[in-house]
Amino acid sequence: MLLKKKSIVIVLFSMIMLLIITVVAMKSLFFQTKPQLVEENKMIQSITTDKASYQPNEMIHFTTKIPAKYSDEMLEITYFHLNDVISKQKVKVEKNEVHWTWEPPEEDFKGYLVLVQLETQTELDQQTVAVDVSSDWSKFPRYGFLSKFHDMSNKDMESVISWLNRYHINGLQFYDWHYKHHQPINLENNESAVHWEDIANRPTSLQTIKSYIELAHKRNMKTMAYNLLYGAFAEAEKDGVKTEWRLFKDQQKNQHDYHPLPEEWKSDVFLVNPANSEWQTYLINQQKKVYETLPFDGWHIDQLGPRGNVYDFNGKSVGLDESFKPFMEHIKKETPDKRIVMNAVSQYGQKQLGDSPVDFLYTEVWDQDKYYSDLKRMIDENNHYSKGRYNTILAAYMNYEFSSQPGKFNTPSILLTNSVIFASGGSHLELGEHMLSKEYFPHDNLKMSKSLKSMLLHYYDFLVAYENLLRDNLKEVPITIASSDWVHFSSQPEQGKIWSFAKQKANKKVIHFINFFDATTLEWRDTNANQAEPQNRKQLTVKLEETKSIKKVWMASPDKQNGVPISLNFKQENNKVIFALPSLKYWDMVVVEYEQ
Repeated sequence: MLLKKKSIVIVLFSMIMLLIITVVAMKSLFFQTKPQLVEENKMIQSITTDKASYQPNEMIHFTTKIPAKYSDEMLEITYFHLNDVISKQKVKVEKNEVHWTWEPPEEDFKGYLVLVQLETQTELDQQTVAVDVSSDWSKFPRYGFLSKFHDMSNKDMESVISWLNRYHINGLQFYDWHYKHHQPINLENNESAVHWEDIANRPTSLQTIKSYIELAHKRNMKTMAYNLLYGAFAEAEKDGVKTEWRLFKDQQKNQHDYHPLPEEWKSDVFLVNPANSEWQTYLINQQKKVYETLPFDGWHIDQLGPRGNVYDFNGKSVGLDESFKPFMEHIKKETPDKRIVMNAVSQYGQKQLGDSPVDFLYTEVWDQDKYYSDLKRMIDENNHYSKGRYNTILAAYMNYEFSSQPGKFNTPSILLTNSVIFASGGSHLELGEHMLSKEYFPHDNLKMSKSLKSMLLHYYDFLVAYENLLRDNLKEVPITIASSDWVHFSSQPEQGKIWSFAKQKANKKVIHFINFFDATTLEWRDTNANQAEPQNRKQLTVKLEETKSIKKVWMASPDKQNGVPISLNFKQENNKVIFALPSLKYWDMVVVEYEQ
């Protein structure tokens, strides 16, 4: 009897062990076949669009590169406008380069995020790209530059334009392309020279400029010819510039006002009185000759900022900034179909330009405005000056002193500065053949790391995808928020805190969280490239005072899931709403939507 019972126990034990082994094996099999998210760009190597922006009713062409081993798999594509999925489609992978098209809704001035997913039995990858449908670049300007115009192959030029197109740059400033400031086109027997040297004696090719303009136009990018509003060379009288038009530092005309340049350059730049009507006519006629020779879309006008006390030929004091608006109006009257952008150096003259016929407001930022808070303040000022009509581009040169020697840009400083500019409603002039670090655009000592290029793509995709919540006539509103977690909030940038501010449009309140918890400096330029990389902080509980009834809360971040929107659980009671950010690295954007 005892032996029989022992046999039964052995059998039962064997059956249990067999069952355990079977369960473990099945579990192992399950985890082996469940798709695992792969490293970025391993499966989906790139996604591009054929243009930087699109007209309403224009078909959008996408291209993605995928290794050949994934042939016969299916791409799943999801199209978002803000937090709403507006359409989906599937595309078969037949070759390592996959092409498809999409016709967006007919609405003008809208941004979209396109999520592309590739899933096999064992792998999963997802990448995004953004789309801007805007009939006019001035609504959501994203400004880049070109600065080298020697003889170049079409392949090299196409490579530059293609790269800028991927960042959705929809306008290009052609910097120092011209022959002389007062005579931008080098005319020989009433025809343009084929080659000339610019002010720095660099070789310039007419064909290169023409080809760049043509390539940019194919991508729906505007092209702007750079020149000063009031600059002339030392011997400009030989070309018809009158001495009586010049500006002087004294009433006795003993000292011309001029901007010194390196000795090996062609000339210093001597200032002419921009309020002088004869000079205005002269320079506008020179610009008309530019348009007759080269199909630029407009004129990027530069200035030199405050000049102290300056006088005209008759010894009368001249307020340079007071001349900007009349000059812009004169230009627009003479060339009504051409675009105008003017640099307000350190905001000089921006109040007048805000009421002028320009496409948007452009500020070159210098060290008197060196803090992150100054970037937002200037964008806010520009909105005020233009009564909300114009968006803002900031020319803000990064890692300035560090770039005196060859090296690499400090990625945290670039991403933190762009977080502030983009969240505040602006865009950053920084991308051309290289990234900018100095006011002389051909200077290119610092290179972008592969990581920075990749991360910056997410930031520009984010700027485009959420342009209607970032730059589309939102009004700043006060907020009261708190957290019991790892950090305090502040209403201005502070080290060791999270900067938060809010804007509103219709039934949406947009709250920005910018992470200064680990910041080593509050100076946006990070001139010596020392800004620390913030840790990717985990859950942050937010308690927001809110009296209105809330329908949904969602977030998006260029640092998380490639900018794809994420729904957040929330609890609302006693005039407060509580939700949690899953993580925060540089910048999170939370959208609170109210019941209608």
